[in-house]
Amino acid sequence: MLLARVTNLQQSDTKGAPTLLVGVDFGLPHFDDELEELGLLAQTAGLRPVARVTCKRRAPDAALFIGSGKADEIKELALQLGAQEVLFDQSLSPAQQRNLERHLELPVNDRTLLILQIFSQRARSHEGKLQVELARLQYLSTRLVRRWSHLERQSGGIGLRGGPGETQIELDRRMIGDNIKRIKERLVKVKRQRQTQRRQRDRRDTFNISLVGYTNAGKSTLFNALVKARTYAADQLFATLDTTTRQLYLGEMGRTVSLSDTVGFIRDLPHGLIDAFQATLQEAVDADLLLHVVDFSSHEHVEQIAQVQRVLAEIGAADIPQLLVFNKIDAVAAENQPATFHDVYDLDGVPTPRVFISAQQGLGLPALRQLLVEQVLAAKASTISEPHFPPSDEAAM
Repeated sequence: MLLARVTNLQQSDTKGAPTLLVGVDFGLPHFDDELEELGLLAQTAGLRPVARVTCKRRAPDAALFIGSGKADEIKELALQLGAQEVLFDQSLSPAQQRNLERHLELPVNDRTLLILQIFSQRARSHEGKLQVELARLQYLSTRLVRRWSHLERQSGGIGLRGGPGETQIELDRRMIGDNIKRIKERLVKVKRQRQTQRRQRDRRDTFNISLVGYTNAGKSTLFNALVKARTYAADQLFATLDTTTRQLYLGEMGRTVSLSDTVGFIRDLPHGLIDAFQATLQEAVDADLLLHVVDFSSHEHVEQIAQVQRVLAEIGAADIPQLLVFNKIDAVAAENQPATFHDVYDLDGVPTPRVFISAQQGLGLPALRQLLVEQVLAAKASTISEPHFPPSDEAAM
C-alpha cells in the first residue's frame, strides 16, 4: 500500500515515454501539491505522465531523497503502471540520482534536467544553442560518475587506485571542461556584439522596453500584437527562448521605441541557466522599462510575480521601472473581471501601474499603449530635468 498521495492520470493520445511524477513536500510555501507545473513541463519535453505521487518529509534523505520505504513503494507503483521513467519536482544531487536509479531500476531525472531538455529542444539561434549547451555541460560535469558506474574501479598496484572507470571519468571531465571553456569564449563574443547593438540604439536615443514574466504568461502573443511580428507563440511552457527585438511605433507621441521579447522565468530556474543566459537576459538588465506580463487566469499568479521578481533581482534588474500587464482576462471568470483596464498595484512596496489585457483578443491594448506613452514621456522629462553640474575650478585643479 503506497503511503503517499497518488493521482492516476487519464490516458491520452499524447505520445512519449510513460513517466511517474514525484513531488516531496518539505513544508515550503510554493510546493505544487498537484504537480501541475511539473506535468506541463513533462508534456512539453515529450513525456507522458501516468501518475502523480506526493509525500511529506521534514528533510531530504541523504541517500535516496525520499527514503528507502517510499522508494520501494514508488518502484512497485511504476511497475504496476508500466512507467519507463521517474521524474522528481525537486533537484537531486548526483549521488541521490545514482542511488535512486539503482534502487528503482529505472531512469531517474529531476526538474533541473527536464528544463535543460526543454531549452535544448526549443533553442533556435546560434546564441541560444550555445547558452543551452553550456548549461547542459555544467550540469553533466557533476554527474560523470553515474555515466560510468558500469565500469570497474580496480586496484592498480601497491597503494594505488585506478582502473578503466577512473580513466574514462578523467577523460570525460577534461573534455567537458574544454568544451565549457570554448563555449564561454564564444558567448563573450556574442555579448560584445549585443553591447555594440545597444550602443547603436543608445546613439539613436532609443527607449528600450523588455517583456519579462513567468513562462506561458503570453509575452510572445503580446509582442506579436504590439509590433505585428510573427514570433512563435503557443500555449506551452518556454515557447520562446531567443530574444527578438522590433521597433514599436507609438503614434500618440510620434516616435518609436525598441521592444524585446525575452525568455520566460519559472520557479526554481536552474542557476546554471541563469548564468548561461546572461547574454539574453542582459536585454532586461539594460532596459529603460520592463513590461512584466502576468497570467491573470492562473490561480498562482501572485507567487509567479514573486518568482519573477527574484530572478530580476538576481540578474541585477530589480531597480528598473516596471509596468505590470495582467494578461488573459478573457480566461478569467466574470466575477473576477477587473472594474477598469488600469490601476496601481503594490509591487514589493512600490506603487506600480497595472493594466489588464487580453493579448489574444486585443482587449485593453489601447490602455496599454497609452500607459507606454506616459512612461516614455515621464522618463524623457526626468532625463531633461536632471541637473548637470560642470566641474568646479577646484575639481579641475
